[in-house]
Amino acid sequence: MKVGIIGSGGREHAICQCLKNSNKIDKIFCFPGNAGTSSIADNISLDMDNFENIKDFILEKEIDLVIVGPEKPLVEGLVDYLEKFQIKVFGPNKLASQLEGSKIFTKQLCEKFNIPTAKFGIFKNKNESKEFLKDSNYPTVIKADNLASGKGVYICNSESEAHIAVDEIFNGKFGKADNLLIEEFLEGEEMSFFIISDGVNIKKFGTAQDHKRVLEGDKGKNTGGMGAYSPSRLITDQLEKKIIQKIISPTLQGLAELGSKYKGFLYAGLMIVNNEPYLIEYNVRMGDPECQTILPKLKTDLAEIFLACCDETLNRIKINWSDKKSLCIVICSKGYPDVFKKNIEIENLKKIELSNDDHIFHAGTLIKNEKIYAVGGRVLNFVSLSNDFKDAKKNILKNINTLNWSGGFYRKDIGYKVIK
Repeated sequence: MKVGIIGSGGREHAICQCLKNSNKIDKIFCFPGNAGTSSIADNISLDMDNFENIKDFILEKEIDLVIVGPEKPLVEGLVDYLEKFQIKVFGPNKLASQLEGSKIFTKQLCEKFNIPTAKFGIFKNKNESKEFLKDSNYPTVIKADNLASGKGVYICNSESEAHIAVDEIFNGKFGKADNLLIEEFLEGEEMSFFIISDGVNIKKFGTAQDHKRVLEGDKGKNTGGMGAYSPSRLITDQLEKKIIQKIISPTLQGLAELGSKYKGFLYAGLMIVNNEPYLIEYNVRMGDPECQTILPKLKTDLAEIFLACCDETLNRIKINWSDKKSLCIVICSKGYPDVFKKNIEIENLKKIELSNDDHIFHAGTLIKNEKIYAVGGRVLNFVSLSNDFKDAKKNILKNINTLNWSGGFYRKDIGYKVIK
């Protein structure tokens, strides 16, 4: 069987590696992939905004299954487009992808179906927003409505900070803004909860804790993710039931009423307040770096899971997991999430000796003349599985020290809440 993976990040490298281990798969294509995927798949450089070119290549190469990794092509309707040509695709359609494509869409769904979430208001311009902020309690949360690569959320501790957020969003920092959201700040602890769905059945797909802020102690600007660990320390059977009953099930019911089945990964970003879950946001794909943290624990053949989702037979699959803990630390280019240099060579990767429980997933990398270069803000994901988080972190730090890359930086405190 031939498989195509859309995307170029650490998530896509992790999916690619996981599928490489399947005896069902003979060949993998990555569009466009990265230096990591180049050693286990054919990287294909295509204009990712040109759906017709993508479709033509898939049909020409007789690719049996396509997996869409990132949010942008999902929100723009790539799944709907490919399915018109009888191409088997794993990922939600355009309507279902509005759960991530528009935070306002999700909030209105929450309101209609009594899904617990922070109180919110929708504002159409700077003046309206700033007038409301005069009487707001701080901290308050301000969000861009549209896709923002994980960076369109501001936690504002004062009116002046809130004004900066409003100005940046309406001035087009994340693309054209017709609206923004202002939300109450929920005091609790965040958790990422994943399910996989075939449109009829759902299965749990792990939990994780993500470190979004760039600086140690969870301070500084929001990033796409500086590291993660799985499972979350918060998860219990009781909490899991609440999340599915109060948040996941009514969301899928709401989509069904709009005429859409949900097929693919669904990632609920939650705030847990006194053991009660509140929805912060949805992502309509595996998180990054949560995917890199969770997939190495998977024992079931990922290709079988994807095919079952496409065929609506997920109920026949038993998804098995390793009991080990998993930790991921992201190496970023110096300067990220602001301005950073590109095309910086990464040496010493070949010097790192990985055990079966250690992984390096590439994100913003490129291979040229057999040398590997950093071309993105988040560059490499170091992952380790162990019986406890402390040992996993020790293994990762040993490998990072061997890499000894002067062009990057990382947070040294990933997992601090579970590592004493």
